[in-house]
Amino acid sequence: MKYRTTLALLVATLLLAAPSAAHADSVDPQIAAALAAVPGGQVIDDRTAVWPDLSMTMTVPDPRLREAIGSCANGSVCAFSGASLTGSKLSWTTCSTFSTTALGVPVRSIADARSTGSLQARNGTTVVATALAQNWASVTGTTDNVKCS
Repeated sequence: MKYRTTLALLVATLLLAAPSAAHADSVDPQIAAALAAVPGGQVIDDRTAVWPDLSMTMTVPDPRLREAIGSCANGSVCAFSGASLTGSKLSWTTCSTFSTTALGVPVRSIADARSTGSLQARNGTTVVATALAQNWASVTGTTDNVKCS
């Protein structure tokens, strides 16, 4: 019985230590800084660390999603069929004027998940709503296109 307990503890220790070594070079900088600042932490994966003695866990968001606006991915502009970034979504990663007729319903919200610029919801050339970079806007009225700049 004592042998099994010792073996189980050894295996558990090795499993907990393995992620630390495996992910040491890909750990998020925020995790690395926290581990340096607070002793006793263990890396779980590249975005998660735990401090067992403190009963504390730190998780940082995926860097690809840090600048997302709702479900509008970082670097994209999006038009949604629902209010507050809900419903069906059209998204683009280039900047131009885009038709929104594919939604089949009016655009009710827009998001600009880029670091600069703005996105306009428009009816023809008339601006109905504008979302600045890293923001979103509600849209009321009729729209048939979005334009980013």
